[in-house]
Amino acid sequence: MGIVSNLPECPGCYQYLDDTGTIIYVGKAKNLKRRVYSYFSKEHENRKTAILVSKIRDIKYIVVNTEEDALLLENNLIKQWSPRYNILLKDGKTYPSIVITNEYLPRIFQTRKIDKRLGTYFGPYSHVPTMYLLLELIKKLYPLRRCRETITADSIEKGKHKECLEYHIKNCKAPCSLRQSHEEYMEYIAEAKEILKGNTAQLERQMLQRMQEHAAKLEFEEAEAIKQKYLLLENYRSKSEVVSSTLHNIDVFNIENNEKVAYINYLHVTNGCITQAFTFEYAKRLDESDEELLAEGIIEMRQRYCSESKEVIVPFRVEHLGEIVVTVPQKGDKKKLLELSKLNVLQYKKDRISQSDKLNPEQKQVRLMKELQEALQLPTLPMQIECFDNSNISGTDAVAGCVVFKKCKPSKQDYRKYIIKTVSGPDDYASMQEVVRRRYSRMIEEGTALPDLIITDGGRGQMEVVREVVEDELQLSIPIAGLAKDDKHRTNELLYGFPPQVIAMKTESPLFRLLTQIQEEVHRYAITFHRDKRSKHQVASALDNIPGIGPKTKALLLRKWHSVKRIREAEESELAALVGATKAKILKEMLAETNEKS
Repeated sequence: MGIVSNLPECPGCYQYLDDTGTIIYVGKAKNLKRRVYSYFSKEHENRKTAILVSKIRDIKYIVVNTEEDALLLENNLIKQWSPRYNILLKDGKTYPSIVITNEYLPRIFQTRKIDKRLGTYFGPYSHVPTMYLLLELIKKLYPLRRCRETITADSIEKGKHKECLEYHIKNCKAPCSLRQSHEEYMEYIAEAKEILKGNTAQLERQMLQRMQEHAAKLEFEEAEAIKQKYLLLENYRSKSEVVSSTLHNIDVFNIENNEKVAYINYLHVTNGCITQAFTFEYAKRLDESDEELLAEGIIEMRQRYCSESKEVIVPFRVEHLGEIVVTVPQKGDKKKLLELSKLNVLQYKKDRISQSDKLNPEQKQVRLMKELQEALQLPTLPMQIECFDNSNISGTDAVAGCVVFKKCKPSKQDYRKYIIKTVSGPDDYASMQEVVRRRYSRMIEEGTALPDLIITDGGRGQMEVVREVVEDELQLSIPIAGLAKDDKHRTNELLYGFPPQVIAMKTESPLFRLLTQIQEEVHRYAITFHRDKRSKHQVASALDNIPGIGPKTKALLLRKWHSVKRIREAEESELAALVGATKAKILKEMLAETNEKS
């Protein structure tokens, strides 16, 4: 389950391996983590599925960009490895296939029964929609007969057949009544057979040549008819990263560096299909460059997998590879394959870091602090980070909060609340300056360790007013950063420096999530303090204006009834039993009077 918990939540293909390292099942998923988790999170009623799960010893996966690419890659991998459980796990049913019959006028249709005496079979297709897509494509390209009539050369010659409705609605050219020649019909069958074999590139070239020949002869209608077929075929093949008609026997490599290790991804492409995909981890010995590490990885992996490819696709120029053609693509199918390799190596790196963080949480904290130090070019590791926020309603009950994070974890015993004393009205900048001044003046007096980084819950304005106090007034050298929000009040930028500059950082990165966590925590802390203070103020104002009701009496009343509303609703006799008849009468009169005014 440890492997499953680290799987990404994105499209891709997964491969189950047994204890000998043999691939026993290949599957595709829109969400890899959710799909694979379903195998291990419940008891399986299907005995074959239960047997499969019991034999799984390792899981490998390849991430892609879309669900469609996952489907195409799954079909390629099943053809490559023929995993035994891909056929067994169909509850006694076989995968459907497509057959081209051996009749005089062959038919093309789907079937689950295999009898090779009756025709040529293609498949089986593990993904039924793919099969239907192929049948629909052939139907649009070639008007072949769909009837089940027994048709022979002799029966056609004797005129035993006539045009049916399919002919009149242009779904068939009626070869049974010689409206279409047998030679042309068989040409259609031959081309459909090439599509089912996957040889679409050659067929497209032939179509293009015929289209140009008709155009040269000014036979534009015939050229247009072929063009429409060509576009249909091109649309089917599309521009998938995992299927290409032009790439054959090519190795693709990409690298992602880390502090102590490098991760290298390897894809092997044969006949336009990815047939191998692996990512490896290389421990660094010295300060090797990416070029040196990748060159070493290419040589080792090609030897390990006996690759004889004459070309390798890489993200940058690599030397010392002998006679191998080194390609650094800028666009096209090769560039897409390189991007797919990058996607996989990044995912592998993320998984390894995630695994390591779970085993050693402190390592994650140190890594995040180092990332923040590098991003802001801080002089020291930000072991202690402090963040401030104000809270008030139109300047009333103005308060502020300071939260402290030590080693990227909240240190709640160091949190501090502040009631704004010197500012009247809703002036956030002046309130922030008062709090920062009080906070760090006291820390200087007490000799308390100052923070390594201050984060303001706001943009350039908040950063500047904090700087004026910290640097200009108190003569302290504490780095100051700011978290700014967009038009939709969502935090989207980290600011640093004076004048403040936007620090490039992905909003979905773990470091940015940590910073927004700090921001949300100080906001929660300040708001909670403000609500508590406002609530106490409202309760106090209702009881404090009543003559003869002192702090002790007020405490007795609130302890029993908890709110002014309940005190107001209590019977006078109940009040008298607690505070005496005189005070009870005054309470009822005064609370009734204030209720009418409100």
